[in-house]
Amino acid sequence: MFIDEAKVTVQSGRGGDGIVHFRREKFVPRGGPDGGDGGKGGDVVFVVNPHVNTLFAFRNQRVHRAEDGGKGGTSKKTGRSANDLLIEVPAGTIVYDDETGEVVGDLVENGQRLIVANGGRAGRGNIHFANSRNKTPRTAEKGEPGEERSVRLELKLIADVGIVGVPNAGKSTFLASVTNAKPKIASYPFTTIQPNLGVAELDEYNTLVLADIPGLIEGAHEGVGLGHDFLRHIQRTRVLIHLLDGTAEDPIADFFQINSELSLFDEHLGKKLQVVAVNKADIPDVVERWPILEADLKKHGYEPYIISAVAGTNVRELLYKAAKLLSTAPEMPAVPEFPVYRSETDPNEFSIERTETGDWRVVGKSIERAAAMTYWEHDQSVRRFQRIMEAIGIDQALRDAGVKPGHMINIGEFELEWED
Repeated sequence: MFIDEAKVTVQSGRGGDGIVHFRREKFVPRGGPDGGDGGKGGDVVFVVNPHVNTLFAFRNQRVHRAEDGGKGGTSKKTGRSANDLLIEVPAGTIVYDDETGEVVGDLVENGQRLIVANGGRAGRGNIHFANSRNKTPRTAEKGEPGEERSVRLELKLIADVGIVGVPNAGKSTFLASVTNAKPKIASYPFTTIQPNLGVAELDEYNTLVLADIPGLIEGAHEGVGLGHDFLRHIQRTRVLIHLLDGTAEDPIADFFQINSELSLFDEHLGKKLQVVAVNKADIPDVVERWPILEADLKKHGYEPYIISAVAGTNVRELLYKAAKLLSTAPEMPAVPEFPVYRSETDPNEFSIERTETGDWRVVGKSIERAAAMTYWEHDQSVRRFQRIMEAIGIDQALRDAGVKPGHMINIGEFELEWED
């Protein structure tokens, strides 16, 4: 089965907690703080593997979670940083943020990596909170929560040459005759329901990567007959081999219909260089009508070939012509470096809303993260969180909104009671 689109949820690892601890040694009755930092949470990383050809694996596993960082130790020991979660994808995978639709990255080169969720920052141990006024800090940070996001993966095959034509034109037979690919072949339309890749060896030093695109029909640019799913794969190719079914009622009409569908889907597709070939020269009727078809195609500026994918007639010549066009075809646009998605909003922004029960809810990335990293069992940690609220402006905003002593304030998954 060929899977060329998938939606998955990724979650990076939480940072390890820093700890509160004091040095305990014989003859050192008042040892200073020595609570170590936690370890960094694991990133979620997509990496291109040349041996992976589909997105099928994502059908069975839709949630991918990286490891959490380790907890800090005594004697200033840092917790273990988690291993990154490496998720293998095929070359040609485009990653979209499912919520915004923005392109996160375009993975086209073997070994290329893309971080889609950054691991949580490690929490700091109490050694970082000692100062001249507080030499025994009983506060530390918990690890930062990992990021969670939904991404959509779309695979576009990467090939030098795309083989296009109406159903049953002989595209799969042609691919099988010139490469080691083994597509399903039968004498009825729509045998191929998934793209196939093959490598044709021209000589000792030169090869062509060909993609057999399932047969296109009228309305393909609007999605008819899975048109969108098939047409997107042609976008990656630089040259097209356009096979005509020599036994069709009107091969010339089929030819222009397919070209029209290409242009309507993407104007650049209609401008790709094409090698045109009339297939099934092993059938006498096709050979008989060849002069008329040849003259008609030449009239429109094409130099067509007559071939037999079954018998191998003229297929090598067709490949050499495609290779020659490939040497003059424009290079695919350079892949831009896409950053890991980052919100353009100020992380310190927040909103305050009143709940149905009369309580208050504070929503904001920065303050919710601070709440998740707070040790609520330590008074000094609670006071530090209060200072963060004051610095961001939440404290005053709540007062202006009418908060009263005894009211409950919800921040993330935490519920706090307001006191003056």
